[in-house]
Amino acid sequence: MPKLALHYEKELKGKFNINTLNFLFIFQVNCPGCFLHGIPLVNKLYSKYNQDVSFLGISTAFEDYEFNNLENTKKLIFNEQLVGETKTVFEKQGLSEYTESIDFPIAMDTIADKSFDLEKAAIHICSIHPDYNIWSTFEKNTLKNKVINYLKNLNRISVTFTLNQLRGTPSILIFNDQHEVLYNRFGHIPYDNISSNLNDLIKKFGKDT
Repeated sequence: MPKLALHYEKELKGKFNINTLNFLFIFQVNCPGCFLHGIPLVNKLYSKYNQDVSFLGISTAFEDYEFNNLENTKKLIFNEQLVGETKTVFEKQGLSEYTESIDFPIAMDTIADKSFDLEKAAIHICSIHPDYNIWSTFEKNTLKNKVINYLKNLNRISVTFTLNQLRGTPSILIFNDQHEVLYNRFGHIPYDNISSNLNDLIKKFGKDT
């Protein structure tokens, strides 16, 4: 079972405390779908499940860095201000700001600095492969070196997004208190799909006491 590498700066809104079950919503500020569908969906789930599940939204960036950053995340949270393509899409609907509340805690993805350990990061990324543990040392080292080169060539490394090799935004993950990933989906996901999975996981793992 893959382990979630969770790295974020101090919460910008609310407080996240790890629980037996945890719900992670990864979004970008310059991602219209995150705002049209993602945040309303997570608000609805938070309203129903927050007594049993801890929720956290992480604002990340893997592109459009002039929009997807800490400053614009703060503008969203505190001033309902939209930017980039998200702003364009909402303006076409006659909306100049984001009127949906954000009910769950929000933090900013950690941006790698000079202290970022590329080798350690590469090993984690390699470990996501289901057969990694049965490969030979040569095969492991070959893949590790390829991943290190990949990381070196990135313009910016948003640590949670990159280490977990997420496909894009919005992404939703459910994980336990051992950081084992129990559910991982990208894109627009129907409420009933996630709700059904949450119900099953709550029955299996129970509420943290």
